[in-house]
Amino acid sequence: MCCALRLLTLGRFDVVVALTSPPLISFLAALFVKLRGGRFCFWVMDLNPDEAIAAGWLRPDSLIAKLLQRMLIFSLKTASQTVVLDRFMKDRILAKAIAPEKTLIVPPWSHDHAVSYNETGRQQFRTAHLLAESFVVMYSGNHSPCHPLDTLLTAAQELAPFREIKFVFVGGGSEKAKVREFASEMKLNNILCLPYEPLDTLSHSLSAADLHVIVMGDRFVGVVHPCKVYNIMTIGTPSLYIGPSQSHITDIAEANEKHTFLLSQHGDTATVVNSILNTFKSGPTHRTKMNAEVPHAFGKAQLLPRLVHAIEQNGFNSTTISDSVAPDPV
Repeated sequence: MCCALRLLTLGRFDVVVALTSPPLISFLAALFVKLRGGRFCFWVMDLNPDEAIAAGWLRPDSLIAKLLQRMLIFSLKTASQTVVLDRFMKDRILAKAIAPEKTLIVPPWSHDHAVSYNETGRQQFRTAHLLAESFVVMYSGNHSPCHPLDTLLTAAQELAPFREIKFVFVGGGSEKAKVREFASEMKLNNILCLPYEPLDTLSHSLSAADLHVIVMGDRFVGVVHPCKVYNIMTIGTPSLYIGPSQSHITDIAEANEKHTFLLSQHGDTATVVNSILNTFKSGPTHRTKMNAEVPHAFGKAQLLPRLVHAIEQNGFNSTTISDSVAPDPV
């Protein structure tokens, strides 16, 4: 309400950019452009109400779901440019009868200014949390229904006899309590739960892992985006993916030969356990070293110009904009 009232006091802008947090704030931006003029760039970070429906928070045939879907469609049809994060999200947008030429893929970028492999920080983090001699399997990020952790937790239970292997869950969210409850009920000493790490020490926690875990819920491909993968790739630690066989992560794994991706699916605990054991038994973690002189495909230097170019195209004649923009990474 405060945002809507504030918009009423503003004049026309050449370009209005709206994200998706809070959900469907884009509807107000679209209304503003209809009222004041200018052009609208819709930067879709996650897709609602699709996410709420996939998570079971809304029934797809409910009145509120239908209303929210109409608000999303209005936003998409009003936008002269819609920026999405991967090809699966683009497919979902196109399925809502949005013109392909209005939709551009620009993935989010890694925190290049703040995240890099840090050996000193790695040792400090591991020492502080009594992990100095452990093989650390880390899930770092949001704990939500979009990223179901059941298969990883079951793997932790099966690997409990291997005392050197520790499962570290860093972050927060509605499913964090489920992790703690599982560890307590199963009397597991190999699970450690920690809060979100501040950005200025994020390199310490990410560097502390010997194997990172990325999870994507089967129903959420193209609805939410696995942003954590970019910082993990910057750190260079091998990654265990648990999710559907077709997703943005499998696209990256197929296209990237340097970074180690171990692929598995939900419910396939045996593959997850074997991937962890094989990495553990192979000895010291082999990390991919980023070449600082060659910007990687998901770095800020590569992707920010694409986003700026998309926004500029909305406010100025496209003939005045340089076309020297890097192609989509995937």
